[in-house]
Amino acid sequence: MMSKADTHVHTFYSGTTGYGPLRFPESISSPEEQVDNARKNGLSVVCITDHSEVKGAFKAAEYGKRFDDIDVVVGDEIMTADGEIIGLWLNEFIKPEMTAEETMDEIRSQGGIAIAPHPFSFYVRCLRDKVFELDLDGIETINGGHPDPWTNATAQKVWEDNPGRWAQISGSDAHSPITSNYNWTEFPGQGEDDFRKAILEKTTVACGVPAPEFTQVQWSLQVVTRGQLYILQALAGKLDPDDPNPLAQKAMHISTPKKIAGLIGGAIYCTPPVPFIGEYLATHWLKKQAKMLQAKYEQDHQLAGQCLTQSTR
Repeated sequence: MMSKADTHVHTFYSGTTGYGPLRFPESISSPEEQVDNARKNGLSVVCITDHSEVKGAFKAAEYGKRFDDIDVVVGDEIMTADGEIIGLWLNEFIKPEMTAEETMDEIRSQGGIAIAPHPFSFYVRCLRDKVFELDLDGIETINGGHPDPWTNATAQKVWEDNPGRWAQISGSDAHSPITSNYNWTEFPGQGEDDFRKAILEKTTVACGVPAPEFTQVQWSLQVVTRGQLYILQALAGKLDPDDPNPLAQKAMHISTPKKIAGLIGGAIYCTPPVPFIGEYLATHWLKKQAKMLQAKYEQDHQLAGQCLTQSTR
């Protein structure tokens, strides 16, 4: 039998990101919510891989013990000096910003498996040609957060040109249940032991497609509205100071002027058609930049045969 796994899932322990002065959560989903969603989607294995953090993964793994239809793997999307690496089956936190080689050594010392997420992304810090220098177990040939047709196509081409070197991985990179269940990794057997074996034996299959662009609009609106709710609760003194939720803690500790500014900015963003225009412009720019990167990569490496651009029109 073939089962489904997702090697790349985020929770609200992934911290915040931003554009210029604007800051917003990477995810507003709890570890428990992501496990429940994985079960709903029929996954046999889900890997929680927050950004340079394992607290959410351990909480998800503990929560997952109550179910017999899913295994939860503790992972971490670790920022290295050379780009991001996903470590799976980890026992403890790995310090970010070490070299890729040092990070790989730490993953191996914990008995973990190493995967290159979105290895040829142009807007996320990634390994790119560093994948050829590292003893990686797998590379993402489908990343659910890259809807452009070039980033994943480049990874697929590199994987095909190096048969047997890496396991083929498809990770949703889901920061919300909204963007999940569009792609996954299939493997023979069931459960985390069989999945680990399949990665090491290179018998995994990348399945699905990136999440549609409209789901990014839904996700962004969800982030903004949930963030505004936390701010309103903080202003009203309704949040528990001992709440371990990092988003609640963040809302309680930002200044009142910033809270007010966040509410105003959020209200403007949620007013149609602002989020749709913003997503269209961002997606258009991302696709343009990704196409330029792929063309440069093809030129630098003199890829033979039919170019990827023709195959992804």
